[in-house]
Amino acid sequence: MVFHTVPYVVQKLFPKRIWSKTPDKNQVYLTFDDGPVPGITDYVLNELAKRNMKATFFMVGDNVGKYPLLAREVNSEDHGVANHTFHHLNGWKTGKNEYLNDFFKCDKMIQEVLGKKTYLFRPPYGLMTSSQAIGVLKTHSIVMWNMLSGDYDLSLKPQDILKKSIEKTGPGSIVLFHDQQKTSSVLPKILPTYLDEIRDKGWKTATL
Repeated sequence: MVFHTVPYVVQKLFPKRIWSKTPDKNQVYLTFDDGPVPGITDYVLNELAKRNMKATFFMVGDNVGKYPLLAREVNSEDHGVANHTFHHLNGWKTGKNEYLNDFFKCDKMIQEVLGKKTYLFRPPYGLMTSSQAIGVLKTHSIVMWNMLSGDYDLSLKPQDILKKSIEKTGPGSIVLFHDQQKTSSVLPKILPTYLDEIRDKGWKTATL
């Protein structure tokens, strides 16, 4: 089951992580995890550009190394770029040192390819141990989400993903989509309409 909104009690368990932003600016914070991946990241960039919208891309370092031109395209269009580990590690299945080394390796790759440092991090699957989090928080803010689209769940119908995503988004929401191979057939069926709904409600998009 996909929880489109994160229960408040869960958010309270991890107060040092960013779950949402202040709603008074009437902004929505779009985020895309797991890229850059040819065929889907460039599709997302095109849809955002059509509407003059901005997003933050939590990139996997290995993908940045494989597709540097695509990573640079994201950066050149003034979208946010952030760390999502080098190998998309599950923190609950990875030792502290291995996890942190992978985290720093992603940072290094982004800096080499884009010439910039990142200060934001999102753990793959949303999973990391407290000791891993302590290590990350020394240099980065940990950004979670409060609206999970469920675009990666192939058992869900695209129209249901779209309906729930629209219903659960509001000003201040940090919205999570994925620009990865698994979502390449799903995202085109939901993202354009979702972005149009945001625009029609008068909400702006912003980077984190």
